[in-house]
Amino acid sequence: MAERDKAFVEFVAAAKPSLRRTAYLIGGDWHTADDVVQETLYKLYLAWPKVQRAGNPFAYARRMLVNVAYDGGRRPWRREVSSAVVPEYAVHSGDFAAGHAERDEVLEALRALSPRQRACIVLRYYEDLSVEQTAQILGCSESTVRSQASRGLETLRKANDRRRSPTP
Repeated sequence: MAERDKAFVEFVAAAKPSLRRTAYLIGGDWHTADDVVQETLYKLYLAWPKVQRAGNPFAYARRMLVNVAYDGGRRPWRREVSSAVVPEYAVHSGDFAAGHAERDEVLEALRALSPRQRACIVLRYYEDLSVEQTAQILGCSESTVRSQASRGLETLRKANDRRRSPTP
């Protein structure tokens, strides 16, 4: 195996789980996340010598991942969203599935955000990146990151309030 390929394989082994989680949170679907990561890694391999010279392959890969996720959302054949199987019984309080239901509600609220807001929220609060790092990855200004994250958080808060408020 060539030295270039060995370095790339080592990088993929270390970075792929994190890239997959980020792609899932941005896209809201594991199958789409796998497609986004696969396309990102393909493009990354083609640019690998340049990426290594840049000095921070993980940041470069994360930026590529966000761009691939945005591009995928623009393609008409990728707009179809898979739906989960409807359970045959109701979820009861204290049930193991209740935690999954809450997680699903959070993911549904994330899906309701615009792609830019979703990327800001995921990168800032899930990946725990700074405003500066997020702006660099998204290719926008720091003030855009702050405003998009603020709007996204407000939308998530409203969704959470609606979910928690009793229905008449």
